[in-house]
Amino acid sequence: MSEIIIYGIANCDSIKKSLNWFTLNQIDYTFHDYKKKGIEKNQLQAWCKAVGWEILLNKKGTTWKKIAADYEGIAINTKLAIDIMLQHKSIIKRPVIEYGDVVIVGFDEAVFSSYFL
Repeated sequence: MSEIIIYGIANCDSIKKSLNWFTLNQIDYTFHDYKKKGIEKNQLQAWCKAVGWEILLNKKGTTWKKIAADYEGIAINTKLAIDIMLQHKSIIKRPVIEYGDVVIVGFDEAVFSSYFL
């Protein structure tokens, strides 16, 4: 079985639910808090290639609401989305889970079950 790495921010409710799900199902994982440990540009590029920046860049959260006016009228592309995520790590949708070549974004018990149970 490939290593499971869960990326996110420790105090996030979606992360807490995700970590709890893995713990309750006795599935080993490694947690990477990108607010404390950082996140590399090449990591974001790989995720964008796997799932698309539109899924990773959380436009529904408070971080986007604070900065949305700065990008009004600007067409966001992958490069700009990555720059935004590097500058505002809280804007990355959580969790991001790496499992071999698979990248899963967001808390979804059905998806977790299909991959890990």
